[in-house]
Amino acid sequence: MRTVVSLPDRLFTQAEGEAKRLGISRGRLYALALEEFFERREASITERLNEVYSQTLSCMDPALLRAQMLSMGRGEW
Repeated sequence: MRTVVSLPDRLFTQAEGEAKRLGISRGRLYALALEEFFERREASITERLNEVYSQTLSCMDPALLRAQMLSMGRGEW
């Protein structure tokens, strides 16, 4: 898909140089950058959720925790 974006001159110049250095088009560079952005964002969200859940598991009602684990197919807890 084609799209038009506005970039600060400095960022455009850096992207142009990096695309040439890598031997890829600017469009491909931008696509790679967005893919990396979303991968990092997803990893960050997962890490934060894991941290929250690891802290709350110890203070949860055991019956509720067991029911949640069973609903996720984790068997006995």
